Amino acid sequence: MKASIVFAALLPAVAAASGQTATSQIRLAYHGDDGMMVSWNTAGHVERPTVRWGASADKLHNTASSNVSVTYPTSTTYNNHVLISGLAPGHTYFYLPSPLPHAEDAKPYNFTTSRKAGDKRPFSVAVVVDLGTMGRLGLTTSAGTGVASNNMLKPGEKNTIDSLASSLSGFDFLWHPGDIAYADYWLKEEIQGFLPNTTIADGHRVYEAILNDFYDEMTAVTATRPYMVGPGNHEANCDNGGTTDSAHNMTYSASICSPGQTNFTGFKNHFRMPSDVSGGTGNFWYSFNSGMAHFVQLDTETDLGHGFVGPDEAGGSEGEGAAPVNATANAQAAWLAADLAAVDRRATPWIVVAGHRPWYLSHKNVTGSVCWSCKDVFEPLLVKYGVDLVLSGHAHLYERQAPLADGEVDPKGLDNPSAPWYITNGAAGHYDGLDALQSPRQAYRRFGLDTADAVYGWSRLTFHNCTHLTHDFVASKNNTVLDSATLYKARSAVEHRAASPDSVLTDCGDKNGYGKDDMRRIPVR
Repeated sequence: MKASIVFAALLPAVAAASGQTATSQIRLAYHGDDGMMVSWNTAGHVERPTVRWGASADKLHNTASSNVSVTYPTSTTYNNHVLISGLAPGHTYFYLPSPLPHAEDAKPYNFTTSRKAGDKRPFSVAVVVDLGTMGRLGLTTSAGTGVASNNMLKPGEKNTIDSLASSLSGFDFLWHPGDIAYADYWLKEEIQGFLPNTTIADGHRVYEAILNDFYDEMTAVTATRPYMVGPGNHEANCDNGGTTDSAHNMTYSASICSPGQTNFTGFKNHFRMPSDVSGGTGNFWYSFNSGMAHFVQLDTETDLGHGFVGPDEAGGSEGEGAAPVNATANAQAAWLAADLAAVDRRATPWIVVAGHRPWYLSHKNVTGSVCWSCKDVFEPLLVKYGVDLVLSGHAHLYERQAPLADGEVDPKGLDNPSAPWYITNGAAGHYDGLDALQSPRQAYRRFGLDTADAVYGWSRLTFHNCTHLTHDFVASKNNTVLDSATLYKARSAVEHRAASPDSVLTDCGDKNGYGKDDMRRIPVR
């Protein structure tokens, strides 16, 4: 039975998880090397959201404010966004948003601005993809019918949000390229018996409750570390791309979603990424610099251009029904080409690109997990402009791959390849949050973890200098590194690809004890 027919049908009407008002959900985002976006949520509209800030916790003598306090139908909160500008790169500041619940007890938070482009000091970045709500509405020690025990937490096991919060001193910012909170799992969780059933008409309350729980949980990280995000399919609407209740022979679609829970509405309202200072579009595609790296966030869900329909667009493969976010033809690909062409490799020799969906993967469900159209649109530009590393998720597993170009493994491996290095890590964790890799594995696969390993984890990128970049898979349960590999690039031979194509890097020697032969070698499993 199709969802359009059963839209008015009722699931057994019992008490559902309520859409409780969130506390503050404080989050940060870089805005150039001299700005920081401060965002938080309130129960009601705020006429003039304000942030007091200063160089020390007891001297918040500066004030920034805005008139941005926005919400959407079905939301239980308002999203407030205030930009603090005129800051020094790489400096720590203290701040306090207003209003906050229990303001009389509020203490200042702190953040550190992005490193100035060209800063050669080592630094690390945390990356999660496919990270959802933990605890009572998400990933915990129990689950509903049909969920494998390997996909649940063990009693006392630390989850990924806990792991990140305990590792704050080890990374500058958190990057989350899509699938945030998994609020659209509400119906799946009810059908499987994990959550109490509610009516379809009241489903938005459960959806918003899951969102609020997630953003409240994340505040332990995002109040002090910038939280850079991108779109994934689970932000598109309220129904996980279609949910089937086999026991009742019902298949639901986006037609059950309340106003405000389609077309990436919550994602658009909740965040303010630096697209305005990088020429991108909303929270969907943008770029930023920090230290010796240029970071690029792509949108693999919509706006692929060149005649392709994005997977989440109306008519796309995923049944999400979203609209393009930019009315200009080929806008994202044109922006990407211009952005990469303008990178000054003398200042930011590393280029790291992230998009939600992979186009290389050892996975049994190839059509649903591999984005071939993304490959057609993006890969030629990534190869042309010498991108170093491409990150993705979407499949709920971990696979480190070889450097690749048009499906061919670079014969140099990680020893100064010309092709981009690919890593998929969608194992951060959410309700029923692990998938299986395909057997036999793809020839380009170098290491992998999946549901058989029963491990959730996140990625840590460490930029040692301009020639060595290490990727670690960090197991959330105990913060141990289960996989590590280091990429070496001979920067002295890399052309500066901006205004002067004939210039080369002359100030990028090996530092910090790293030499060409010092790369860590991880056995292929």
